Formats: sequence, structure tokens, C-alpha cells
Amino acid sequence: MATTVMDRIGRVFISLQQIRDFPQMLNEAAPSMPGTLRDTEVPPYFRERFVSTGYRPLNQNWRYYFLSLFQRHNETINVWTHLLAFLVLLIKFRQLAETVDFVGDPHSWPLLILILSSLIYTVFSTVAHLLGGKSELCNYSFFFLDYVGVAQYQYGSAVVHFYYAVEEGVHRHVHGLFMPLATFLSCLSCLGCTYGKYCNHKQPMWVRKVCQVVPSALSYMWDTSPVAYRFMTWSQNSNDPAVFYHFGQVAFFLSCSFFFTCPVLERCLPGRCDFVGQSHQIFHVLLSCCTLCQIHASYLDYVGRRELYSRLHGSDDAGFFVGLYVLVLVVCTLIVFFMRRKVKKLLDCTAKSK
Repeated sequence: MATTVMDRIGRVFISLQQIRDFPQMLNEAAPSMPGTLRDTEVPPYFRERFVSTGYRPLNQNWRYYFLSLFQRHNETINVWTHLLAFLVLLIKFRQLAETVDFVGDPHSWPLLILILSSLIYTVFSTVAHLLGGKSELCNYSFFFLDYVGVAQYQYGSAVVHFYYAVEEGVHRHVHGLFMPLATFLSCLSCLGCTYGKYCNHKQPMWVRKVCQVVPSALSYMWDTSPVAYRFMTWSQNSNDPAVFYHFGQVAFFLSCSFFFTCPVLERCLPGRCDFVGQSHQIFHVLLSCCTLCQIHASYLDYVGRRELYSRLHGSDDAGFFVGLYVLVLVVCTLIVFFMRRKVKKLLDCTAKSK
């Protein structure tokens, strides 16, 4: 018995040792992969405040950036946090699909939009952080794609809050306005984020933050207003299990917003958060937790409030909201194409002037 136990412990130790040595094995298998650089060795555009090392060299082949998924650099944790979040959300989707008829029940379509938009934003974020270091144009292009993911996720949040979480009194006043305005604010958020990043060349950092944060904040406040009203009437429905998860999603979102706007850890510990501990990494983790709470709260509302939302929303509402979601994707895609053309023109002019 003791021999068997020791043999299993030995196997576990060997497995852990192999996992720990995997980055070194990768470097040995691909010796052509260059090492990382200091901030002074990359163009100013790619430098992050208070991050001194771990920058990947520019203009390498695509294979290098894909393999850098397993390399230690200052974007590794940003990539893996949302890649793992995508896998967790995919598992959650599979679990819900066992009990929810996403095809035959139109009332489930808002929940489906939220799940799909969550999967999309995590994928787009992963791609942006993994491949955005190839060149300046690639950085703009992939992070513009990331902003599309954010905008359509904002719409997904709006549609589940309005469809499942809204109270009858609120619905009576905003039913013809809520989703069209949420659609507009989602597209405005995409435009603000892309324009803010475009301003990197000629405007200070605070201009970029304002362009990104203000439209997103307006969108969030409008999208979450049905949930906020639920909080105010919670004492009358204290046995509602979904409210706890709605509290969780709001708390996680406010926390991740703080870390998005304030690089507090890098500022306090300059040079010590180059690999792990960056505020943006914490932002990714908290946003993923927010999304999971939001999906579960919406599922509980879908199950527990069916009588209410079936009465409030007509038979064609779900299909109309799906159409608005497609509209958000189309408009945001057009915004990205337009802004990318402006960026390419700017970069070409800059290159010719040198």
C-alpha cells in the first residue's frame, strides 16, 4: 500500500515538474524565438506606464506571437486570464444548454445573446493581447476588435437586464426607449474607445481615458438601471436568489472599473509587476467574475420570473432584440473599418515623413 501511494505521489511530482519546465522546453524546441526586451528597446507607443521589462520584439513572424502564449512576457497573464475565462464560459454554456431550449424558446434568446457576447469579448481580448504586439497597425487593428467585443457585450448586458430583470413599473415607462438607446450607447462606446486609441499619436493619455471611459460609463449606467431598481425594492423580495448574484456582478464591475482606470499596483511597485500583478490583469479577473455572476443571475431570472417577463414582452420582442444585436455588430464593424483606415493613413504619412 505504501509503495503504491509513493508511486502515485512520484507521478504527480513528475507531472508538476514537467508543467513547471514547459516554458524552458518550449524555448529549447524553438530556439529561434527571441527573448523579451526592456521598455527602452521598444517604440514609445508600446510602452505601458510603470512596466519596465517583458516586451516582445516587433515585426516577428506570426508563429512567434502564437507561441508566445507559452512564453513569459508582460502580456502572458492578460492573455491567459481571458483565455481561461472563455473556457469556463463555454462550460457554463454547455451546462445551461442541457436545461434551456435556446432554439425553440424565444424567451431564452436574450440569455443566449448574453452568453454569446461574453464568449466573443473574451476571445477578442485574448487575440488582442496575444497578437497586438506584432506591429503598430496590428496593435490598433486587434484592439479595435477588442472594443467591438466590449460594445456587443454591453448590449448583451442591456438585453438581459431589460428582458428578465426589469420591474413592471419601470417597463411601463421605458419599454419603447430602453433597447434602442442601449443599442446607440453600445455603438457610441465602440466609437469612443477606437477614437481614444487613435488619439494616442497626438493627444495625452487622459484624453484617451476620457474617450473610453465616459461612453462606457453611460452605457453601463443605462444598461444596469433595471437591476438598480431591483435593489431598491429588494426588501419586498428578499427571498429572490437572483438579487444576490446581481449584487455580485455590480460589485465586481465597479471593482474592475477601478483597476482599469487606475494602475495603482504598477505605480506603487514600479518594475515589480512586469509579469504578474498589473492592474489590467486584475481587471480581467474581476470582469470575468462579473460576467459569470451576470449569467447566473440572468438564468435565475429566466427561470423564476417567467410569468412576469412573458406578460411584459410581446411575442416578437425577442426576435427584435436579436435584430438589434446584429445591428450593433454591423455598426461596430463599420466603425472599426473606418477608424483602421484613418490609422493606416496616419501611419503611412508618419513613415513617409521620416
